[in-house]
Amino acid sequence: MPRHTAGTNFGEGLTFLPLLNAILNAFTIIFLVLALVMIKRKNIKAHRRFIYAAFAMTIVFLISYLTYHTLAGSTTYFGEGAMRTIYYFLLITHVLFAIILLPLSLFTLANGLSMDIPKHKKIARWTMPIWMYVSLTGIIIYFMISPYY
Repeated sequence: MPRHTAGTNFGEGLTFLPLLNAILNAFTIIFLVLALVMIKRKNIKAHRRFIYAAFAMTIVFLISYLTYHTLAGSTTYFGEGAMRTIYYFLLITHVLFAIILLPLSLFTLANGLSMDIPKHKKIARWTMPIWMYVSLTGIIIYFMISPYY
């Protein structure tokens, strides 16, 4: 049974990218938590730096993710029973929230950079937990599908 669908043979040399993606997601979570701690302490300068770091990790992740899936295709999940249900629930919610996260994070960033603090706070209350969920589920999904790479 094939593990990958679509893509080309070029993807075979890129099997390290899914692990890299999980690592990038882990760093994103760390930076988001530190950004949250810094804003709670009213340290705007440090908060901004950690948000930039989280965005950098996310951008590198996106490049890596698109590269891998363009060249290697998709990996089939062969788990059964409850684990299959959990996997697909996490995958579907991960993808849906990731789609929502892109414009949400950009609006949040724009409001923060323009120092429109009321709007920034209002939207960040949604952006932060969604971004954390997407990053965390990305790691969980990696561990669930990694035996099939």
